[in-house]
Amino acid sequence: MRQNILVTGGAGYIGSHTCKALYGAGFQPIVVDDLVYGRESFVRWGSLVRGDVRDVELMTRLIQDNQVAAVMHFAALAYVGESVAYPQKYYDNNVVGMLRLLEAMEAGGCKKIVFSSTCAVYGEAGEDPINEAMEPRPVNPYGRSKLMCEMVLKDVASATDLAFTALRYFNAAGADADGMLGEDRTIETHLIPRAMMALQGHLDDFQVFGSDFATPDGTAIRDYIHVSDLANAHVTALKRLLSDEAKATTLNLGTGTGFSVREVLSAIERASQRKLPDVVGARRPGDPSRLIADATLAREMIDFNPRCSDLDTIVQTAWRWHQKAHPERQPALR
Repeated sequence: MRQNILVTGGAGYIGSHTCKALYGAGFQPIVVDDLVYGRESFVRWGSLVRGDVRDVELMTRLIQDNQVAAVMHFAALAYVGESVAYPQKYYDNNVVGMLRLLEAMEAGGCKKIVFSSTCAVYGEAGEDPINEAMEPRPVNPYGRSKLMCEMVLKDVASATDLAFTALRYFNAAGADADGMLGEDRTIETHLIPRAMMALQGHLDDFQVFGSDFATPDGTAIRDYIHVSDLANAHVTALKRLLSDEAKATTLNLGTGTGFSVREVLSAIERASQRKLPDVVGARRPGDPSRLIADATLAREMIDFNPRCSDLDTIVQTAWRWHQKAHPERQPALR
């Protein structure tokens, strides 16, 4: 019998890849997603319930009726710029969402959760690589909302028998090697998909956001981790939780190597054999200069070993998926 795992936000980019990995590992995902940003077509390895994690009655019923062994919590708003403009929206969705979900878990008798956190909790860390012992100093409401969720988890775990693992991942990128899933949002802010959409004629305003960062080429440096490596790490973290080897764990997920925006764009041009427009705009509010992970603890605790997170593989899998999922727009006949 497959153990049922409730996956909030499982129709989204990382959540859907994780559902595929869960099913491949012998678990049965049950997805809850409001489909505001998620894709119904991405739910292929279990049932979909359309709903909001803040609906305590719904979540409690799902947990009880399906004898859910654990929750994987991906459902959150995750646009840094939007969080700066609309902070209340982010605290309501992300922090209140966590509180209501934990309330439903307690009522439903589920005591284990893997939480999708973020390197945004570190803010301008001031040094790299960043390890989990460094004091979090988020610089935008999105990062602060995720840090608040982690604090809630720690406090509840200290007071009850809740067990959790919070995974602070760095820049998720790439696409499923089988071509079934990829990065596909109504509003796209991430560098790699935006560049590819521009190459295909689906995006008219592609630009580099800032060239005055304190980095060698002036563009922001990030640690890119393939989404399939992230998905597998979630499954391993889940297995550790279910074996009662974990109570309260926070782990970084990244490669330890950073690439600048310009380096990533060069890799995209190599993979596509096309030239991107050279347009530079202003920095986005709340964007740190550098974010590079120290994932030593994840290697030790969940045997984290990224297998497809080299930059070329990330870019090549993403480009293949974009070509398949979004055929190039043909110019209008004149």
